[in-house]
Amino acid sequence: MQGLAASLAVYLERRMARIFLLGIVSGFPWVLIGSSLTLWLKEDGLSRSTIGWAGLIFGVYAFNFLWAPLIDRVRLPWLTDRIGHRRAWIVVLQAVILVCLVLWSALDPSVALGAVIAVGLVVAVASATQDITIDALRIEQFGRAEGEAMAAGAAVAVVGWWTGFKLGGIVALHVAEAFQNAGVEGYWQATFLVLGIVVVLCNVGLMFVRERPAAERIAAQAEDEERIAARLALSGPLGRAAAWAGATVLGPLARFFRANGFAIAAAILGFVFLFKIGEAFLGRMSLVFYTEVGFSKTDIALYSGGLGWIVTVAFTLLGGLAAIRIGLIKAMFLAGIAMALTNLMFAALAWAGRSEAVFAAAVVMDDLTSAFATVTFVAFISMLVDRTYTATQYALLASIGTAGRTLLAASSGELVDWLEGDWGTFFVITTLMVLPSLVCLWAIRTKLGAMLAGARVRLFGKEVEDAER
Repeated sequence: MQGLAASLAVYLERRMARIFLLGIVSGFPWVLIGSSLTLWLKEDGLSRSTIGWAGLIFGVYAFNFLWAPLIDRVRLPWLTDRIGHRRAWIVVLQAVILVCLVLWSALDPSVALGAVIAVGLVVAVASATQDITIDALRIEQFGRAEGEAMAAGAAVAVVGWWTGFKLGGIVALHVAEAFQNAGVEGYWQATFLVLGIVVVLCNVGLMFVRERPAAERIAAQAEDEERIAARLALSGPLGRAAAWAGATVLGPLARFFRANGFAIAAAILGFVFLFKIGEAFLGRMSLVFYTEVGFSKTDIALYSGGLGWIVTVAFTLLGGLAAIRIGLIKAMFLAGIAMALTNLMFAALAWAGRSEAVFAAAVVMDDLTSAFATVTFVAFISMLVDRTYTATQYALLASIGTAGRTLLAASSGELVDWLEGDWGTFFVITTLMVLPSLVCLWAIRTKLGAMLAGARVRLFGKEVEDAER
C-alpha cells in the first residue's frame, strides 16, 4: 500500500498543474480541425468521401519533425527574452490560430471549400508546430532521472489534452446548436468567433507555466556545432552557417540512432507508425457514423463529450499508474489488444441501430482503452528523448505515430463508401488493423530495456536496471 500511495502522490506535485494546462492548450485546436470542421462540412451537404479526404490536413502532424529543429534552435526576437524560448513560440502560434478562426467566420464551405480547407491547413500547421514546443516544455519540467514523475506527467498531459479536446468539443457543439436553434444562418461561422475566446484564455493560462533556463541546452548544442565545424574544416561565415545547419538538422537524428542502434531505432519507428491505425480509422468516421445512426449533436456532446471525458480522465490517471507499476511493454500489449476489441462494440452499435445504452457502453470502453494506450505511448517516447534536442526527437517519434493515424486513415470514408455504408463490417476491419503493430512490438520486446537506460522498468514482470550500472 505504501508503494501505491507513493505512486499516487506524484500526481499532487505542483508541476502537474502546469502540465495539465499545457495539455489543454495542445488539445483544443483538434476541436477546430476535427469535430467542428467535420460537422460543418457534413451539415453543408458535403459527401463522406470529401470529409474523409479533408482530414488529410492532419497529415502535417506527421511531418512536424521536419521543422522541429528550428523550434529547438531559433529564438524569437524580443518575445523570447521576456517570456522564455518555449512560451514565446506557443504565444505566436496561438495568435495564428486566432486569426484563422476569424477567417473561417467569413467563409462558406459550399461556395469556397478550397479556402476553408486552406485555412484549416494553416490551423493544423500552427497546432502541429505548437505541439512540438508544448511537448518539449512538458518534458523539460522534469529531471533526467525522474522516471516515475515523467510517467505521471505523461498521464496528466494526456488528461489535459483530452480536457481541451472533449470539453472544447462540448462547447463547440452546444454553441453551434444554440446558434442553429436561434435561426442564425451561418451558425458554425458564429461559433468559430466564440471559440476564439477559448484561444485567448489558453494564452492567459500559459503564463502560469514556468520555463527552465535554457543555458545547459544551448551550451550542449554549441558543443555539437563546434564538433561539426571541426569536421567540416570550414571557416568564416560559411563555416559557421554550415555548422549551425548541421547541428540543427543532423544532430538530433544522429543522437537518436547512435543511442539506440540503427536496427532497434528502425523497429521502434515501425511500431510507433502502426500502433493506432485502427483507432484512427474509427475516430475519423465516428461523428459521421453517429449522425447517420440518428444521434443529435446534443447526444454526441453528452456521451462522446461529457461522459467520454470523465472516463478518459479517470483511466488516463490509472493508466499512468499501471504503466509505472506493471511496465510499459506489458501495458502497451494490453492496450493494443483492448483498443482493437473495443471497435467491435461500435460494430454492435451499427447492427443494433440507435441505442443509447450501446452507444454509451461503446464510448466508455473506447475512451477507456484509448486513454490507457495513449498515456503508455506518451510515457514511452518521453523517456527516450535527449534533452539537448527535446523538441526534435520527441517530434520525430510523435510524428511517425501520427503519420500512420492520419495518412492511412484518410481513406476511411472511401472504405465506408466501398462497403456501401456497412458500418458493422467497417468496424470489424478496424479491429484487425492492430495486429501488425503487435507483431512489431513482440519482435523488439527483448531489446527495449536498453533503450530505457537510466530508468527502472518492468518487462513482463522482471525488473531491468541500466546495463551499465
